[in-house]
Amino acid sequence: MIFLRFSDELCKPDCMRFRTYYYICPPYQSSSPTKKERALKAGMDKFLYKLQQYPRFVIRLGILKKTGRKYEQKGVDVLFACDLVRLAAAKVVDKAIIVSGDSDFTPAVKIAREEMLITKLVYYPGSCAPALYDACDERMRLTQDFIDSVSF
Repeated sequence: MIFLRFSDELCKPDCMRFRTYYYICPPYQSSSPTKKERALKAGMDKFLYKLQQYPRFVIRLGILKKTGRKYEQKGVDVLFACDLVRLAAAKVVDKAIIVSGDSDFTPAVKIAREEMLITKLVYYPGSCAPALYDACDERMRLTQDFIDSVSF
């Protein structure tokens, strides 16, 4: 329920939540998954199932690739960019609230603004790329007080 409250509270006081998009990669699964890999995947599946039960929540899944000892998310940024630009171009919404700090989203935000979409950035202090910060119309620091207010 915390994700629903979080999403609804971010929209207050001036907009109604049209839809919440949640972008994530499921845990890595090798060709012969280990017990730990299967357990992580099962936990994620359970979490995503619950999240999908919330009204107007959409899950977008990328892929987690393993290269040597390093894991990399693939496709998540592109999914976000496509959704943001598509919604802006279709004039379906007039405001997008973006919870991120990733500079990879900057070009999509700029295009959305060119389509007259108001962009509001919600970010953790110290973890937001300056380019993304500058590209958005409005900004809100995500504080512990805000998180605590939606957690109860």
